[in-house]
Amino acid sequence: MSIFARARSRSDSDVELPLWVSGDLNAFFGLGFNVLVNVLVLSGLCLGVAKISSGDVYGVILPALGIQLLIGNVYYAWLGRRLAYKENRTDVTAMPYGPSVPHMFIVTFVIMLPVYLRTNDPIKAWQAGLAWSFIIGLIVLAGAFVGPYIRRFTPQAAMLGTLAGISIAFISMRPAGQMWAAAWIALPVFALLLIGFFAGVKLPFGIPIGLAALVVGTGIGWIGGYMHPADVSTAAHDIVTGLPSFQFDLLWHGLSEIGPLLATAIPLGIYNFTEGMTNVESAAAAGDNFNLRSVLLADGIGAIVGSALGSPFPPAVYIGHPGWKEVGGRTAYSMLTGVVIALLCFGGLFGLLSALLPVPAIVPILLYIGLLIGAQAFRVVPRPHAVAVVMAIIPNVAAWATGQMDNVLSAAGTSAAKVGEPALESAGVVYQGLHLLGDGAILAGLVLGAITAFLIDKQFWWAAGYAAAGAALSFVGLIHAEQVGWNAGGGQVALGYLFFAVVCAVFALLHRDSTSSAEPQPAATDMIDAKPAASAS
Repeated sequence: MSIFARARSRSDSDVELPLWVSGDLNAFFGLGFNVLVNVLVLSGLCLGVAKISSGDVYGVILPALGIQLLIGNVYYAWLGRRLAYKENRTDVTAMPYGPSVPHMFIVTFVIMLPVYLRTNDPIKAWQAGLAWSFIIGLIVLAGAFVGPYIRRFTPQAAMLGTLAGISIAFISMRPAGQMWAAAWIALPVFALLLIGFFAGVKLPFGIPIGLAALVVGTGIGWIGGYMHPADVSTAAHDIVTGLPSFQFDLLWHGLSEIGPLLATAIPLGIYNFTEGMTNVESAAAAGDNFNLRSVLLADGIGAIVGSALGSPFPPAVYIGHPGWKEVGGRTAYSMLTGVVIALLCFGGLFGLLSALLPVPAIVPILLYIGLLIGAQAFRVVPRPHAVAVVMAIIPNVAAWATGQMDNVLSAAGTSAAKVGEPALESAGVVYQGLHLLGDGAILAGLVLGAITAFLIDKQFWWAAGYAAAGAALSFVGLIHAEQVGWNAGGGQVALGYLFFAVVCAVFALLHRDSTSSAEPQPAATDMIDAKPAASAS
């Protein structure tokens, strides 16, 4: 009996749930090419930054990643079908899954690159990345048991607001820049996506809009001379195939020097399960209320298994579930994505694909997802909580802005520390404040959004509690600090949160008769019937 048959056998549902619907093809092209781009990027990071050999990248790391994505996407498809049978519905959409984009860059530039520069040994850098990913997996597993309680007591606006911040700053801005750098390719693709996905216009003969957009963009790129046949020939000669195998020796050597890795692994592990929690909340807002613990367990186990097989890139439940639901995706799109990406990883075909498909033809789908998720936060929360959504967005924008500043200064051979805060301020750049605001942006947005929502509702004690939590998190460096440590950042931010909590507590005492200290309504309960206006059914 297949796992999908067992999903049905555990319920009393009589619903007929097909394995495939036409909308799955649209969702597959969207998620599949999203993951495809990310795998192409992380391959380039391994080769160009960590200097890992192409044989190890294509023969070990990508096959390990392929197993991670195959297991995770098939599991998420099963979770979706189980929910559909449980609720007697045919419109459940599986959660999307892939390599965590922020972690791709963090493990490369914060973990592997410093080790490589210190030792000039790409193997040692790779070992450090594996150990770091393993720690991330353990923390996410712990988060699978803590996360549901955080979700229960956190306002919907805070969770969806911080997700909107990620979508605007980190999902939308880079693709938008890449699009306008080759607008003659990207904008026709984007037009097709807007017309098909937002306006709901169908193409003749049922042609999937995602496929049509990719074909049009690729055709324009090749006809216009953006792509080069010589690159295809070179890539075809460099194909390296491989099957996953355990790399316990590499992982063990990395874990033997675990100490320096904890400073980034702890907050980023927390980030991972916090992001997973907000993505589950986003799916609930679209009508699919998944069990958070079941979703996070896949993330944690995926990181641990991947690190044992040789992949330093933790997987994650992806932002974008409402987008794939909007275009008609159900459960097969997730499973097909896992299967296709795994086969490409095993076959070493990513170098060839990067030579065939123009990036400007692919990235508009990321901007579409960013637009949809950003809009969702405002569309489904109570109208007075829109302010809380904006508050939750701001730390993510600050993190994106300071990241751009750091990259520019690094490209110029300097840094913010070398330039100095006075010189930056004289140029109108508020670097230090934005840097503090953006550190730990996911958690910071969650805390600030929750505080704002509780104050709007005059729940002063709950606002004071979250402000006190903000003080504790900033004191140990999990938010608003460059690294984890006791009294991180000198404690001035923690003191500010404490004073904030005192102000809230004073108002709670002054307004005892007119405010409520009752437990806030669980976010998932609030949102079960709150679907976006245009969601598919």
